[in-house]
Amino acid sequence: MNKCTLALAVAVGVLSQQAYADGQADAKGFIEGATSTLGLRNFYINTDNRSNKPAQSLASEWGQGFDLRINSGYTQGTVGFGLDVIALEGIRLDTGGGSNGATKTNYSSTVFPSEATGGNNAKSVNDFGSVGLTGKVRVSQTELKVGTLLPNNPVIKYNDGRLLPQTFTGGQITSNEIKDLTLTLGQVEKSKARNSSNDEDLSIAGANSSSDFSKGKFSNKFLYGGADYKITKDLVASYYYGELKDFYSQNFLGLVHNWSIGPGVLKSDLRYYRSRDNGANGNNSAYYTSGYYPNTATPAKGKVDNDLYSYLALYSVAGHTFGAGYQYTKGDSDFPWLNQGDGSSNSTITDMQIQKFARAGERTWQARYAYDFAKVGVPGLTAGIIYLRGDNINIQNVSGSQSEWERDISLAYVIPEGTFKNLGFAWKNAMWRTSTAVASTDQDENRLIVSYTIPLL
Repeated sequence: MNKCTLALAVAVGVLSQQAYADGQADAKGFIEGATSTLGLRNFYINTDNRSNKPAQSLASEWGQGFDLRINSGYTQGTVGFGLDVIALEGIRLDTGGGSNGATKTNYSSTVFPSEATGGNNAKSVNDFGSVGLTGKVRVSQTELKVGTLLPNNPVIKYNDGRLLPQTFTGGQITSNEIKDLTLTLGQVEKSKARNSSNDEDLSIAGANSSSDFSKGKFSNKFLYGGADYKITKDLVASYYYGELKDFYSQNFLGLVHNWSIGPGVLKSDLRYYRSRDNGANGNNSAYYTSGYYPNTATPAKGKVDNDLYSYLALYSVAGHTFGAGYQYTKGDSDFPWLNQGDGSSNSTITDMQIQKFARAGERTWQARYAYDFAKVGVPGLTAGIIYLRGDNINIQNVSGSQSEWERDISLAYVIPEGTFKNLGFAWKNAMWRTSTAVASTDQDENRLIVSYTIPLL
């Protein structure tokens, strides 16, 4: 064996041992390291559409959800292999005598899929569910997952605001090889909505034709990647990039800082998004997004063109959290995010219970207050209120500033110990009012949630 071959063999051996020491020495094994939980969620929602009332102005639904997670450990060795399973099932308990708000074209209400017959107020199915598998590989501090994903970062975020969570299908790599730096790279092709058993392609508001999916435009490729760097123990900087093929590309810059001031801590959250058209969205009106765009004959639609700036300050002291924030969207379109028209989330500071407050030109102020009653001897009890007001909304062919506001109240209690530890109760109430001269509806909404997580392994 010559010296070069010997040196290469030694180097490979050293690297393999280092990778094992860094990432696999703690691997308990595929079965031995497995964990499993069963999540139970009893969910009731009542939405009252109070103006511009459609044929069905009151939508109410009630159901029981089951969320089984089985996460294997990793096989031992330099390269560890594993498999995760997520099994979801929703059972209809009531739809208010048919008042689920479903229509004959989209066949789904806010919580359950609906039967493909029956016209408006189509009956909700009795139950729905799905099973997702995720293969995973770990080498040192780098992990690859392929299959069912629950991504949550500034450019893609799954929705968990109903009975069952939204899931995506694709692949993602997360690496922590460099101290204080987390790198993420991924691609998703499909989304399974929170109220569906089916995988669907990806789209954005305005192009998805949420009233009739067959008339929408969709893509099967969303690429994303980014980095989170912990500059100091109190300061984290982030950059992310997302691209939905034929719709938009998006750059994100973020800075989060925690500063001890007096007896409390001030958290500052600064965000900037730059979103522009991509592919067909730049020249094909069928791919256009919602928003004010005066250079097209199609009312209130155009290509993606948006810059979003926001700042949120939260001061926490003795159980109290006081917050204030401001967000401004600049450009000819609304802020874009993955939105198939079936319920979705984004990572803006204004993604609320009912609305997003991210229309073209919109300027939004918000105020928050929350309290943790553990400080007065009632651990597990929390309450909060948020108020937002947005104005300067651009609507095509409408003069004057259009505005909207929303007020959200939440009250939650989680049993902290004893036989029913982790049994949770929550009430969420929201009011939304708007002066926008579009097909919008003032809304009042209540959600009642009982949740319980049972560890199985």
